[in-house]
Amino acid sequence: MSLSDLQPIPTDQLTFRLPQKFETVEEERRHRQERLVAALRLFGRFGFEEGVAGHITARDPEHTDHFWVNPFGMSFKHIKVSDLILVNHEGQVVEGRYHVNQAAFAIHAMVHQARPDAVAAAHSHSVYGKALSSLGALLEPLTQDACAFYEDHGLFDDYTGVVVETEEGRRIARALGSCKAVILRNHGLLTVGDTVDAAAWWFITMERSCQAQLLAKAAGPTVPIDHENAKLTHGQIGNDLVGWINFQPLYDQITAAEPDMFG
Repeated sequence: MSLSDLQPIPTDQLTFRLPQKFETVEEERRHRQERLVAALRLFGRFGFEEGVAGHITARDPEHTDHFWVNPFGMSFKHIKVSDLILVNHEGQVVEGRYHVNQAAFAIHAMVHQARPDAVAAAHSHSVYGKALSSLGALLEPLTQDACAFYEDHGLFDDYTGVVVETEEGRRIARALGSCKAVILRNHGLLTVGDTVDAAAWWFITMERSCQAQLLAKAAGPTVPIDHENAKLTHGQIGNDLVGWINFQPLYDQITAAEPDMFG
C-alpha cells in the first residue's frame, strides 16, 4: 500500500480511555482500592514519603461516610490492596488489621465530610510542597501546568503542630472550600478529586508546579501568565476528567512494573 492510498480513520473508530462504569458496588470498591494502591506506590516512587507521614484516602462507594486508607507506619512502596484499612466516621478501623494514622483521620474525615463530591484526597510531606508552604504563598500562574490551580486552591494560613484533632481538620476543609487543593502553611499540600486518579494527579502536578515556581523565582524576575489566559487555561486543563486522563500513563507504568500490588 502506498502513502497515497492511506485514508484518515474516522475519529469514532479510534480508542480513547474514559473512567469506567460499574455494575456493582463490589466492582467499584475493588477499582478504588486498586487505584489507591497504585497512587500510593507512585508517591513512594516519586519520593513523597517522609517517615510515617502522608496518606491517600478513597471514599467507600457503599458506606460513603467510611474511607479506605493506607495503614499507619507502612511504606508507600510496599502497600498492597490487602493491606488497606477501612475507617469509619469516628476514626475506628472496621476492616483490616492495622492502625490508622490519626492525622489521616483528623484531616481526611473532615475533608470528605465537607466535600461529598470528593471521592479521594491526597496529602504528603513532599519536598517542594513543604518548601512553598513555608512561604505562606499560593501557586502563581507561571506555567501552563500551574494554571490548573489558578483561582482553584486555597491557603490554610496557620500552623499549630501535628493535626490530631478533628476541629483542625474542619478548619483545613474550610480553607479548601470548593477548590481542588489547599496549601497547608509550614506543612505541605492536600488535593482532592472525584476519582482517586484525579486526586493523585493533582498532587503530583501541584508538587512539580511548586518546584517550578521555586526554581523560577530563585533564578530571577518571573513573567506570570495574565489573568484572562490563566483562566482560559484553567478551563482547558483544570477539571477532574483531565486529571484522570493524565494519571493513566502513570497507572500503566506502575502496574506493569509492580504487579504484586494487587495481592
